[in-house]
Amino acid sequence: MKTTSRALVIVLDSVGVGHAPDAADYGDEGANTLGHILGHHPNLKVPNLDRLGLRLALRLAAGESFPTIPECGQVGVMTERSAGKDTTTGHWELAGVLLDEPFATFKQFPPELVAAIENEAGVTFLGNEAASGTAILEKLGPTHIVTGDPILYTSADSVLQIAAHEEIIPLERLYAICQIARQHCDTYRIGRVIARPFVTDESGFKRTSGRHDYSLVPPPTLLNELHDAGVPVTGIGKISDIFAGIGLSASHPTPSNADGMDTIDRLWEQDSPGFLFANLVDFDMLYGHRRDVDGYARALEEFDLWLGGFLPGIRADDLVLITADHGNDPTWRGTDHTRERVPLFQPGPAPGGTLGLIDGFGFVADAVRQRFALARK
Repeated sequence: MKTTSRALVIVLDSVGVGHAPDAADYGDEGANTLGHILGHHPNLKVPNLDRLGLRLALRLAAGESFPTIPECGQVGVMTERSAGKDTTTGHWELAGVLLDEPFATFKQFPPELVAAIENEAGVTFLGNEAASGTAILEKLGPTHIVTGDPILYTSADSVLQIAAHEEIIPLERLYAICQIARQHCDTYRIGRVIARPFVTDESGFKRTSGRHDYSLVPPPTLLNELHDAGVPVTGIGKISDIFAGIGLSASHPTPSNADGMDTIDRLWEQDSPGFLFANLVDFDMLYGHRRDVDGYARALEEFDLWLGGFLPGIRADDLVLITADHGNDPTWRGTDHTRERVPLFQPGPAPGGTLGLIDGFGFVADAVRQRFALARK
């Protein structure tokens, strides 16, 4: 099918707006990424998000009524239906896939899995423990430099991460090890295998932009439906990694929010029909997991500044949705994601209104299907 329509979904990775109804099952009752950031930074400068209803989304997520509507566009709050609180689960549900069973998580990977990867890849791992990415480098980085053995670790998310110094294990070799690991992880329902290269600078060990994610292959998603219907589908940021490259016509990996926003601008200005699916990862990767409230606040202000320049370029017949995939409250205990509701902003020239509380992230997939005249599932 030939289309003249265009749609854009921007995922602000981890920008939750308050604990989900089942948050207690995940140990996250009381978590509120955006609310707690605003508590530390009440004068947060996000005028464009405020025009779209940012603070109204917080009240809506808390079950409160509010007397006003956003200045422009529609605002709502979505509650995840899938089990889990990880990146893959959230994005897959945004693309129309529900998971009844969460991906597997581990404190330590089973010996038979580790042995299978080591035997095929010809390596011996250090670690095999749950740890933050920076802490594990401090602990095992010096041993890695001496032995040349890659570092294996996980987190509370469903991930198997392999770290190596770029001068000890070159990137291509690290990627090859991770590809082998991906094949063995499928049986264990591990959501992602992540290559975590690092280098040494004056401050110590520093992770680099050479990160690469290898996702479990998803079932058919919105991306497949669009692609099969002849609609160009372009991933920005880590979208290709999350969907194992399936259903995409083109991919533009980006190392940062700034590069992601620049890429959105560049592609949007081309005025080409099709679907753009973008992930801005810094909120989660740099600030949520590291429990950096001030950095998270700055990142929100930087996005808002960019958004102010982007909004005037939205036409009446464009579909633009801004949302998130889970929470990652930087004031919360631990370093894991938090089970939260997420905001949904639909900017546009129309008068403001509310979409209310929405059951399921699949609302996004349905909105995109409607824009491209695909049958609703």
